[in-house]
Amino acid sequence: MTLTAPTTELPPAPPQGRGGRPGQLTATRRREALTGYLFTAPTIIGFLVFVLGPLVAAIYLSLTKYNILTAPKFVGIENYVRMFRDERLATTYGNTVLYVGAAVVLINGFALLFAVLINQRLPRALTYVFRSAYFFPYLVALVYVSIIWQALFQKDTGILNYYITALGGERIDWLNSSEFSKVSVIIVDTWRNVGFAMLIFVAALQEVPKDMVEAARMDGANEWQIFRRITVPMISQATFFNITITIIGAFQIYESIIVLTRGGPGDASRSVVMYIAEVAFNKFDMGYASAIAVTLFLIIMLVTLVQFRLRKSWVNNE
Repeated sequence: MTLTAPTTELPPAPPQGRGGRPGQLTATRRREALTGYLFTAPTIIGFLVFVLGPLVAAIYLSLTKYNILTAPKFVGIENYVRMFRDERLATTYGNTVLYVGAAVVLINGFALLFAVLINQRLPRALTYVFRSAYFFPYLVALVYVSIIWQALFQKDTGILNYYITALGGERIDWLNSSEFSKVSVIIVDTWRNVGFAMLIFVAALQEVPKDMVEAARMDGANEWQIFRRITVPMISQATFFNITITIIGAFQIYESIIVLTRGGPGDASRSVVMYIAEVAFNKFDMGYASAIAVTLFLIIMLVTLVQFRLRKSWVNNE
């Protein structure tokens, strides 16, 4: 029989710091974590105060009857039921959906066109000039842009009608017509935001592999086939980003309508955000305005989630 001495497992040694003292590493990590929390604290506090806090408050107020002068009175889902009977809300949602559709098509369409033109073989100086010219409107505050376009849209003194009449057409009442008031808002929104989307497309076009394009040309592909089969799939991530940002921004369109048409005539050009502001600050019906705001938030979130859900079917991840 062979006897073996019993073995005992020693406990793991405590962590050694730089100086070899136990617990030194833990203390260092704690200090690093504390430093990280301090750096991120302003962002976290800002999110809690300016994003999450107002969102929770809006959800609570949407379940109450509140006019600022009296204490909120809980009414349950009464405000949400009321929305189904509000014809003005249906009109403003219809206008907003029109703005969203026009923004997605026009902003991204013109942005891609300008990006393709800029990406051609041009002298570097001309490239910078065109890029700056297209992007400059995005740097100007939307209120100032709208004021300038309001002068251009004037029926009697506006420069647009001057050229229309010079070509033999009739003057258009851009700002006071039920039909053209929405068109004027769409024109300003497109003109102002196309520059940002263009820069995103330019950056994506510059990442398209040149060797792949040259190989396609050698195989006999024309420019349209190269654009449709190679360029469009390769810039699909930029396209997805631009479409997502455009939809979110168009759902919140507000300033240009205030300056150009004030939502008129009637509610012909009024957006949902403008209607929320009217209900909240003109009629002091904070409960109902909060309910509309919550539904708009849910619609934007749902549309964004659907976009991300469909992303895998058409966005190239390589």
